Amino acid sequence: MPRLTATDFDPEVLKLFDGYVHGRLSRRDFLARAGRYAVGGATAATLLAQLSPSFAAPMVAASDARLKTSYQAFPSPQGYGTVSGYLAMPANAKSKLQVILVVHENRGLNPHIEDIARRLALEGFIAYAPDALFPLGGYPGDEDKARALFPKLDQAKTRADFIAAFHALAALPQGTGKVGVVGFCYGGGIANYLATQLPELAAAVPFYGSQPSPAEAAKIRAPLMIHDAGKDERILAGWPPYEAALKESKVNYQHFVYAGAEHGFNNDTTPRYDEAAAKLAWDRTVAFFKEKLG
Repeated sequence: MPRLTATDFDPEVLKLFDGYVHGRLSRRDFLARAGRYAVGGATAATLLAQLSPSFAAPMVAASDARLKTSYQAFPSPQGYGTVSGYLAMPANAKSKLQVILVVHENRGLNPHIEDIARRLALEGFIAYAPDALFPLGGYPGDEDKARALFPKLDQAKTRADFIAAFHALAALPQGTGKVGVVGFCYGGGIANYLATQLPELAAAVPFYGSQPSPAEAAKIRAPLMIHDAGKDERILAGWPPYEAALKESKVNYQHFVYAGAEHGFNNDTTPRYDEAAAKLAWDRTVAFFKEKLG
């Protein structure tokens, strides 16, 4: 069966799904509204299942012998007490490596984000992906359950956990001391946030993440590479004031908008994945980190 893409769905269904994913619509509301777009014997439940992630085929297998992976915890006294996550690095590194903090979407440390960490490790980085849901028992293995848990987090503590992860990575014996951050959706917002809080951050790459206020953006010192989707009206609406603040503060930034791409275009586990846009954004990201963390 051919892989479904965003073009296989009515644009209104994609908007409803975006609302569901980000908590603006309940599951019941999505099903009630999406039903009118279900055709050919499909149902609203079918549409939801088709749009939801499938983790069956990661790009890099968890057992890849080229990598060394583990789950590592670090102290987070200002957060939930402990930050725990997935650490991936080349198996036979001969020298200290650049380090990247990977921040997930609003479902916690799912298999896709672990795959992202492994992809970065194959590029020669140490990658660490914390699980914001660790204080609530960790990623539950189910996207709907994970999404329901997320609003229960104290975001002040969760943000402190990500800051603690950064400091732990900066002190990692296998690392060079230089740390960058990449984040997706919720994680893109965290990447932007960390750039406002950590003047020593070496580089930040937010993918379609919410932007900080202009006052907070004025604190940014790290170089930024920002990836947005051309059809992501919600995120793009926040770009003009963010860009003005970055220019005012003379921040070194690049902003790429991928025409025709949907929010979440980098996530290859869903039909919103855009292979061409994702590959281009990934190649740009890796080159950017190698330059800024080198």
